[in-house]
Amino acid sequence: MDSHYIIHEVQHVLHFEKGILYTIRELLVRPGINIRRFLTEDRSRLVKPVLFLVICSLLYTLVTHFFHIEHDHYVDGSIRHETFAALTTWIEGHYGYANIIMGLFIGAWLKLFMRKSAYNYYEVLIMLCFVIGTGMLIYTLFAMVQGISGKNMKLTSEVVSLLYSMWAIGQILGGKKIKGYVLSLVGYILGMGSFWLAVELLAWTIDRFND
Repeated sequence: MDSHYIIHEVQHVLHFEKGILYTIRELLVRPGINIRRFLTEDRSRLVKPVLFLVICSLLYTLVTHFFHIEHDHYVDGSIRHETFAALTTWIEGHYGYANIIMGLFIGAWLKLFMRKSAYNYYEVLIMLCFVIGTGMLIYTLFAMVQGISGKNMKLTSEVVSLLYSMWAIGQILGGKKIKGYVLSLVGYILGMGSFWLAVELLAWTIDRFND
């Protein structure tokens, strides 16, 4: 391994025809078409879904750490006891893993609401890696704006991310119908809520066990 190998790998990741930048562009402009193509035809042009989610989550973590706004998203003001605080601290330090786990909850709700969809649960999880990863990029963009301007962009980033998720998932699972978009949004919100409820229950169980 030498400098030429490193340069080649960086160029491969950043390649506009196959790499991370191409993936970001296509997911922002045509999420439905590109994710469906990845699931059914061509898996070579987009970055692997789990890797994409991890990279986007890492980028968000780096940006929020740089601007010291780690606690401005998700759990701000909600910590009520030490165990829950420890769990949320772990989540904030491992967004990649946490988003994968959250995807399990969101996927379950989406499959419940869209049982007639042609995609199975595992394919829904692959889709969610791309959607949640793009959502993390949206959070990252607004975190940068907040860090530079000093304006709290929490609510704006959450709304934009949710709208993107509804739009992307609705294209794939909902058949671009109004009902599909609504169910996509509701399933996504319930999935996130279920994830945080599970975190609360885990913290409560640990506290009860320690007592």
